[in-house]
Amino acid sequence: MKRLLIVGSGDVALRAIPLLAYRHRVYALVRNPGYCEKLRALGATPVLGDLDDRSRLSRIVGLADAVLHLAPPPNTGLRDTRTRNLLAILSQGRLPGRLVYISTSGVYGDCGGAWVGETHPLNSTSPRSQRRVDAEIQVRNWARRNRVNACILRVPGIYAADRLPLGRLQQGTPAIIDSEDSYTNHVHADDLARICVSALRYGKPCRVYHANDDSHLKMGEYFDSVSDAFGLPHVPRISRADAQHELSPMLLSFMNESRRLINTRMKQELKVVLRYPTVADTLRCL
Repeated sequence: MKRLLIVGSGDVALRAIPLLAYRHRVYALVRNPGYCEKLRALGATPVLGDLDDRSRLSRIVGLADAVLHLAPPPNTGLRDTRTRNLLAILSQGRLPGRLVYISTSGVYGDCGGAWVGETHPLNSTSPRSQRRVDAEIQVRNWARRNRVNACILRVPGIYAADRLPLGRLQQGTPAIIDSEDSYTNHVHADDLARICVSALRYGKPCRVYHANDDSHLKMGEYFDSVSDAFGLPHVPRISRADAQHELSPMLLSFMNESRRLINTRMKQELKVVLRYPTVADTLRCL
């Protein structure tokens, strides 16, 4: 039985572990001991460590045949020091044969609503997405240097029944008027977990895959769809110019980017069949 190390034991990892445990001996790197029992109950062996402290990562040296890297970068700076620490530690022992890194579609920046494939030029404009670009470069260079089969999943907005913007809708936070609104992309958390499993099995070396569903909604349309499903009033719409004064910089950083991701490569090469092809499918189930 092959040994798999999951780095970043958040929601998607918890959904993926039961899918992996029957085929792998799963280890999960975790910083907080309070999560250990939950991981064990799902079939994973917790390994205490901290990506911000390389001296606390010695337990994972030579541990795994494959690595699923879900951990986000630090919250500051332009470099992903966590990925740097992880790759440095993995290099100290027997190397894994495979690594899957979970990145973000934010690396493309604003594409003006255009259809975007995996070869589209990167144009990250926020420190948050620039850290992801740095991580992708690190992973690719490390994989080529060490002849490890590493692939990258670029992920858009993750949602699920318990990951919907209900708080924002209840607060009535405005959205952009339709004529000026941005296209957004989505993936159900359960589907993302399954895509991770497929990437570990079928992902090609240094290959990038979009991990998104078939929805191509503008952001305001997404909010209205969720509102309708839960019987909430639609949020007000404002112009993009007014939004610059009324919304937080974090919200604006998402609203100012518009693109439509093409997911053909994911379906063909990773053999993914989506259980939740669109947001509308999920909301009908709710």
